[in-house]
Amino acid sequence: MFRTIARRVALTALATALACTHPTPSCPTVPPAAVAVAPAPAAAASGYDLPPANVREVLDAPPLPRPSLSPTGDTILLVAWVDYPPIAQVAEPYLRLAGVRVEPRTRRKHDTAGGYGVAPCAASFTLVDVATRRETALALPAGGCADAVTWAADGTRFAFRNTTHDAVELWLGDVARGETRRLGTARLNPMLGSSLQWLADQRTLLVKLVPADAGPPPAPSVVAIGPSIQETDGAEGASSTYELRDTLTSKHDEALFEYYATSQLALIDAASGAATPIGAPAVIASVAAAPDGDHLLVSTIRRPYSYVTTYERFARDVEVWDRRGAVVARVAQLPAAERVPIHGVPTGPREHEWRPTEPATLVWAEALDGGDWSVQAPARDRVMLQRAPFAAPPVELVRLAQRLEALHWSERGPSLLVEYDENRHWERTFVFDVDAPGATPSLLWDLSSDERYRAPGAPLYRALPSGAWVMRAAGDAIFLSGAGSAPEGARPFLDRLDLKTRASTRLFRSARDGYEYVLDLAAADGGALLTWRQSPTEPPNVMVRTLGAAIAGAPAGEAAVASSAQPVTRIADPTPAVRAIKKQLVRYQRGDGVDLAFTLYTPPGYQPGTRVPAILYAYPLDYASAATAGQTSGSDQLFTRLRDYQLLLLSGYAIIDAAFPIVGDPATAYDTYLTQLVANAQAAVDKAVDLGVVDRERIGVTGHSHGALMTVNLLAHSDLFRAGAATSGSYNKTLTPFGFQSERRTVWQGREVYLQASPFFFVDQLTEPLLIVHGKEDANPGTTPLQASKLYEAIRGNGGTARLVMLPHEPHWYAAKESNQQLAYEELRWFDRYVKDAAPRPAAPPAPGPGPGGAAARTPSPPGRR
Repeated sequence: MFRTIARRVALTALATALACTHPTPSCPTVPPAAVAVAPAPAAAASGYDLPPANVREVLDAPPLPRPSLSPTGDTILLVAWVDYPPIAQVAEPYLRLAGVRVEPRTRRKHDTAGGYGVAPCAASFTLVDVATRRETALALPAGGCADAVTWAADGTRFAFRNTTHDAVELWLGDVARGETRRLGTARLNPMLGSSLQWLADQRTLLVKLVPADAGPPPAPSVVAIGPSIQETDGAEGASSTYELRDTLTSKHDEALFEYYATSQLALIDAASGAATPIGAPAVIASVAAAPDGDHLLVSTIRRPYSYVTTYERFARDVEVWDRRGAVVARVAQLPAAERVPIHGVPTGPREHEWRPTEPATLVWAEALDGGDWSVQAPARDRVMLQRAPFAAPPVELVRLAQRLEALHWSERGPSLLVEYDENRHWERTFVFDVDAPGATPSLLWDLSSDERYRAPGAPLYRALPSGAWVMRAAGDAIFLSGAGSAPEGARPFLDRLDLKTRASTRLFRSARDGYEYVLDLAAADGGALLTWRQSPTEPPNVMVRTLGAAIAGAPAGEAAVASSAQPVTRIADPTPAVRAIKKQLVRYQRGDGVDLAFTLYTPPGYQPGTRVPAILYAYPLDYASAATAGQTSGSDQLFTRLRDYQLLLLSGYAIIDAAFPIVGDPATAYDTYLTQLVANAQAAVDKAVDLGVVDRERIGVTGHSHGALMTVNLLAHSDLFRAGAATSGSYNKTLTPFGFQSERRTVWQGREVYLQASPFFFVDQLTEPLLIVHGKEDANPGTTPLQASKLYEAIRGNGGTARLVMLPHEPHWYAAKESNQQLAYEELRWFDRYVKDAAPRPAAPPAPGPGPGGAAARTPSPPGRR
């Protein structure tokens, strides 16, 4: 599918709210107990340490469910996902094969997309009838791991996967009966995705199975059967650092990949569970059924397999099959894409998808600039279309000045086409009638992709009877759901936009005393809405909001229609005492005038006017313009729960959750990375101190991933903080030589930029204590465990103060309950020792003058020099 930044705009509200129904670093909560006492240092070198009891109570609190709305809108499935699985699940053995971590006993993917976390399991399923509010708890398979809920378009049932000890099973949930059951004896193969989907009749499931005659896996040789050999032919073309995750390294790896990735396509009858095979087993990367249910789009990986990229860029054949497995059309034969430009796309046809409003029509994009943003070209992409029976050649629908980002299809009338400019962080959306001969796209929106305040939102979708999805419409109007970012905090909205007249009516905007976004329409004409509402004192719940009369003279940006809401669900607060925490959104400016904001959290029992120790958390984000960098995102009206560093609130710390923009031309923004980093920190600290809440002499800093790099750089290049905790970071950017974040230059093109961004080369300036935590199984190529161990060795060798904690079995984000308990123990112990209870600093000699980030900044030195 096309990457959809346009849809990301509409889903911002959803993502933010879901993040706060499932703990994340940006969504804190408060504990049910009094301030914690720092634990004593561990007495043993092995085993897990425990944080105080009140911290464990927060970590043990039941998960908040999330809503999965049926396509017909009359039923909600509340799914509670296990927050912290036991270490035994996280430690399940897996193989690293071409970018996939697969558990060999079942072929289940061990990790989440991108390798950042551990694949989750459902803790509970609860059906809710929207009309009657009746709730029905469904029985989950005993001893299994349920996931991948997939609704049938008629809303009467849903399919899901269940992982047992030795198989991934296919299960069905029946709405009318209020029950779940296993469907047949099929063993699914989810290794490469698209393992189950409904066909157009909504009575049949298309699945990927483990072949019945797979036999045992290839056995490793007792001794090496030969060297591992790679060769480059002198051709230029650097691919991104992030394409190097868990690549194949040997003939045995190749054999294992082929064995575990090989699938048998089959049709499963949803009534009987009977399976009908389709075609022969193959390494099937993806499969998608056409709206007519008779054609299948199949992407099959072929040899030779690459050792320098992941399976997504292996050589492949893209074909259309019929339901018997016969090849109807050979759409594309694609070579391995081993030299894709940094942040670019492969050449040739890409991202094929079915047009949802026709029986069997393919649409895809092709790069016209070599897939390279650095190349100047009159058009970067073209959009192609080909209809069944695929005898006529494909036709070109349109050429785009920039990269195709999304196609939002309408059931009738014009669709929306979105293009994206990586060089400017810019997006343009066009109204485009694909079926009008000679039609040219008409510009609808033209704005920065970083823009929050004027972001128009993105379309609501609905399922057709075939199961294909199109934009919701009422006559010539579509419905746009947006995050509603504003200086005072996000207030999600729903607009009705007439595509002919371009007139827009705001139907709904979240009130200021809560955070509420639209799940879907509860009435086809938009007269009623289903929303997900929460506030600092109320857990998230589904509401039915009925729209009423127009409001005369409604202020700009506010709802022009009156509404009233009634609860559909009654999800309880899992930690009632958490509401003792207070938070406020604070706006201020950086020294160079860039607008900034942070959310300030104060601990339970905080007395105004008292200065307390504080921890600053941030994750730097890149912006092309200062105007958009300063726009506020998020809301202080979210129902929050605590995770990792936020648990420090229980020990009397304030938390400064700050925005840290890095602003500039995407081609050169990291030239001033350090200067901007220190300026961001200086401004945040000064503001928190000015509020009378934070003790300037007792502030620590922490961050995860790119935020961990920030943490160590701030300790090395400023005197703002007494100590730091860096989790899962990258500290030597020369080990990610083909780009990082939005930096597109290689290390050979931007040597000084890579060196200046790397605190590893400034360890001799690191005088404050640093806690380093890392998952031993981090799959992110930019943050390999080597980064943590080498930084610790450098600090130790230079006489610094540091502690290295390597968490067994953990990926980039720590999953197991035991690991998160250990993290809480370590951070509380570290910051109590070096921040809260730190001795006063010795008086510093007079500074010669303020540095680039203010008086507390140090001018960055060349590597190895002070």
